[in-house]
Amino acid sequence: MRGWWLGLMILSSTAMAAETLLPIEHAHRVSPVVQKLSAPESLRPCCAFGYDLNVRAVGVPIPVYQIGNVLTLDGLGHHHYNDSALGAVKNLVGLSDEKSGLIYTHRGGFIDIAHVRDTADNTFYLFSEIYPKLGQQWRLFYSEELGLRRIQLNAFTPPAGMTQRYTLAAWLAGKLGFELAQWHEIAQWYGFQSVPGFSEEISAFSPEDLYSNLLGARLAINVILQGHAGSVEDYNKAMDAELHKALVGLDVATREETEKKFREIDGDWWNSKRRVPDKFLVLKRNYSLSESRVPTPVPFEKAEPFHLMMPETVVRYRLSTLGELQIHKGRDMERLPAPADYYSPEEFQGLANKAEAADQTQLNRLQK
Repeated sequence: MRGWWLGLMILSSTAMAAETLLPIEHAHRVSPVVQKLSAPESLRPCCAFGYDLNVRAVGVPIPVYQIGNVLTLDGLGHHHYNDSALGAVKNLVGLSDEKSGLIYTHRGGFIDIAHVRDTADNTFYLFSEIYPKLGQQWRLFYSEELGLRRIQLNAFTPPAGMTQRYTLAAWLAGKLGFELAQWHEIAQWYGFQSVPGFSEEISAFSPEDLYSNLLGARLAINVILQGHAGSVEDYNKAMDAELHKALVGLDVATREETEKKFREIDGDWWNSKRRVPDKFLVLKRNYSLSESRVPTPVPFEKAEPFHLMMPETVVRYRLSTLGELQIHKGRDMERLPAPADYYSPEEFQGLANKAEAADQTQLNRLQK
């Protein structure tokens, strides 16, 4: 009896901690929503896993990867919505006041701030498009990533209450934003290159990626439901505050602690003797696309991992029935087999599993 009660207390304590750090928010009022927002078509420069990295093509800039990529809590700068193409150039020459890189947290593992920011921006944009037309059947097109990305929204009768509609639109936007992130990992592995000639396989299914993306979706949902979706300026300011609060709640490490953690897992998660963009500079990957996840378990970490999740239902609506990301045949699909009609999210994990099997075979050959 005592063991049962102790277990219940531990579960209750864990639930309360999660509720405090990233509560499942609902709108208390209907707030203004920004109009005519430009879609965030490009992504911020990725961070190859590791630190103090060397580049194979000496003297040739590789804008996909940030090399000096360890961040601190006080070095995050300020969030800028859709800070991608021009922002990448600014980052490379040190002029951007929005910083992206890797930062270690004891409860959330390694966090890739670029992935957090990208999925947050996609969530914000999708909300601005979905909310005015919630319940209607329509399509929204993104640019190609091997396949043509199409967000398909289904017809349904939305909630009668306006705050419930606002809440549902925010969570649906976050779910679809995370599906875009899932697909990006798949596309990178199967040959997508945002900069022609520079392989992105090194970053595909990196162990911190999708946890960071899911964190970004959850932060943006909270920002929206707290009433900060009326302007880009308000959204940016609120994202600064939410990101800072989340990292503190995840027990963020110092720069020295982050670098020490990288050294501890050198040879296990990454190989400091390899150079960017060699694929197997990264040795540890996480191929799970789950919307309910804990950070990839980090060796020697004793803190309790923080569980992140996207709820299946919101205000009694099952999110997966309201809309989905579809990947239709593209002009150049590299190694990705063309779908008979389109790839749906239900098929994404199968593609990831095939990538995992192929990587394991290749890695086994390299280690012989």
